[in-house]
Amino acid sequence: MASMTEIIPAPRDRLARARAVHWMLAGALALACIASLEVGATDVTLSAMLAKILQGQALSHMEQVVLFDIRLPRLAMGVLVGAALAVSGAAMQGLFRNPLADPGIVGVGAGAGLGAILAIVLGALLPVWLIDLTGNQLTPFAAFLGGWGATILLYKVSTRHGRTSVATMLLAGIALGALAGALSGILVYVADDRQLRDLTFWGLGSLAGASWAKVLGAGPMILLALGAAMMLGRGLNGLALGEATAAHIGIDVQRMKSIAILAVAGATGAAVAVSGGIGFIGIVVPHLLRLGFGPDHRTLLPNAALMGATLLILADVIARVVIAPAELPIGIVTAVLGAPVFLWILLKRKGLVEL
Repeated sequence: MASMTEIIPAPRDRLARARAVHWMLAGALALACIASLEVGATDVTLSAMLAKILQGQALSHMEQVVLFDIRLPRLAMGVLVGAALAVSGAAMQGLFRNPLADPGIVGVGAGAGLGAILAIVLGALLPVWLIDLTGNQLTPFAAFLGGWGATILLYKVSTRHGRTSVATMLLAGIALGALAGALSGILVYVADDRQLRDLTFWGLGSLAGASWAKVLGAGPMILLALGAAMMLGRGLNGLALGEATAAHIGIDVQRMKSIAILAVAGATGAAVAVSGGIGFIGIVVPHLLRLGFGPDHRTLLPNAALMGATLLILADVIARVVIAPAELPIGIVTAVLGAPVFLWILLKRKGLVEL
C-alpha cells in the first residue's frame, strides 16, 4: 500500500514544480515575442535587423518605422491584452466558482461594446472640441467608460448592506448584457455602411491599430489591475471551500470580492478598449492551466498572465501571415483555435470541469 507521502507531493515538490512551469511559460512567451517581431506584411525581419546592428550598420528609415512604430507597440499591446483577459478569466472563475465564467460576466464586455458602438455611430454628433480632444482615441475611450459604467452599475445592484451577492451579480450581468445588446442592435440598425464596417472590425478584435499612445493609455490601468489580482490567490483558494469557511479562516470575503470585481473591470475594460472583442482567451487559458498544473490560484494567476500573453501573441502572428499581405481579425483566430480546445477539455473531463 502506497504511503501518504507517495500520494500527496510534498510542499517543496509542488513549489519546485510551480517554478518550473512558470519559467517554461516565460520561455514560451519570449519565443512568441521573437516570432511577433520577426514576421509581418513587409520583408523586414528581426534577424536581418539584428545582423545589421551587429555588423555596425545603421537601420534604414523603413526598418526603424517597422520595428519601433509598428511591431514593438503591437507586441506590447498584445502582451498586455492577453495577460489582462486570461487573469480576468481566472479571477472570475474563482470568484463565481463557475468554470464557465469569463470577464464578460461582470458586464465589462457588454458595456464596453455599447460604448464603442455609441462612439462609432453617434460620434459625429459630439461637440467639435471633444472630438478634437480625443482624436482617434474616441472609440477606445468610450469603450473604457462603457465597461466601467456597466461594472459600477452591476456592483451597485448586487450589493446590499455592504455585502455583494455573487448570484445576484451573475443574474444582473445576464440582464445587463441583454439590455446592452438590445441598445447596440438599435444603433447598428441606424448605422450607415461605413459605420457598419467599423463596427464589424471592432467587434472581431484586432491589434492592427496598436500605437505607443494606446499602450501608454491602457498599460498603467492593466498593470495596476493585474497587480491587484495577483494578491487574490489565497482568498480565491479559500473561497473554493465556500464563503463561510473562507471567512472562518481569516479571509475578508467582501473586500476580496470588491478587489476582484474592480481589478477585472479595469483590466478587461482597458483591454477591450484598445483591441476590441477578443474571445476565448479568458475562458480557455485558466482551464488549460488547471488541467495540467492544478487549481492553486497563487500560481494559477501569474501563469495565466504568461500563457494568455503567449497565446494572444501567437494568434496575432497567425492573423498576420495566414492571408498575407492582408490580415485576419484576431478574434476569428482565437475563436477557431479556442473553441476546439475548450470542447476537448469538456470531453476529457466529461463535461464536469472542476475549479
